[in-house]
Amino acid sequence: MNGLEYYEDLYRRYNDRRYAYPDPIVFLYRYADVGDREIVALVASSLAFGRVEQIMKSCEAVFSLMRPTPRKFVVETAPEQLAGVFSGFKHRFATGGDVARLLEGTARALREFGTLEKCFVSGLKSHHRTVIEALCDFTGNLSRLGGDSRNPLLPSPEKGSACKRLNLFLRWMVRNDEIDPGGWSKVPREKLIVPLDTHMHGTALELGLTKRTQADLKTAIDITNSLARFCPEDPVKFDFALTRPGIWANFGERSPRGW
Repeated sequence: MNGLEYYEDLYRRYNDRRYAYPDPIVFLYRYADVGDREIVALVASSLAFGRVEQIMKSCEAVFSLMRPTPRKFVVETAPEQLAGVFSGFKHRFATGGDVARLLEGTARALREFGTLEKCFVSGLKSHHRTVIEALCDFTGNLSRLGGDSRNPLLPSPEKGSACKRLNLFLRWMVRNDEIDPGGWSKVPREKLIVPLDTHMHGTALELGLTKRTQADLKTAIDITNSLARFCPEDPVKFDFALTRPGIWANFGERSPRGW
């Protein structure tokens, strides 16, 4: 396995917003208000599957409808109106109805807890080693409040999924550096799990961060534990930088075709 110097060098080189596009994290950079940003992070991460061009297009389409600000839109739009607002939306297998139910659950969570962060930490206990239990509680709350226990935009770790999108959401909101804008302060960084996608899995296998061939939750935890040896207080620190060399080697200055 490569040493700490290798990972720190990657971090210094690639943890730069010049490498952020095309990545749905760029939508978070538009919002200084944390109340807006946590909603944008949830929606953008939920749509982060498929071809990157379509991800960016779908995110843009959703956020263009959430004016003047995402939080104001979510809080002030009646549940029965949401389905109509997003009626023409489609992103692979996700429909406008799925987005509407996600936002309905979000709106009710905001009324009940005040913020999505408070909703999340209501299920996070001091003895939890990772965010997994809290993620189960969080997705359960949003699904219940949105009236849909099978929303494809809200996977649950309970079924063994790596839950890349939800862990991406947490990375964006909990960490705070040049790439991750942060905004949440009550979730310990050391409890985060690596958002495991095909790029990260391939890189982790190559670097010996895991020997597991299945990209599931156990593998995500295995990779996270390996990275924690280099940065125990922030094991997800190197996530973004680790995937950039492969992506940019394949596509150079062109936009990557998949993410």
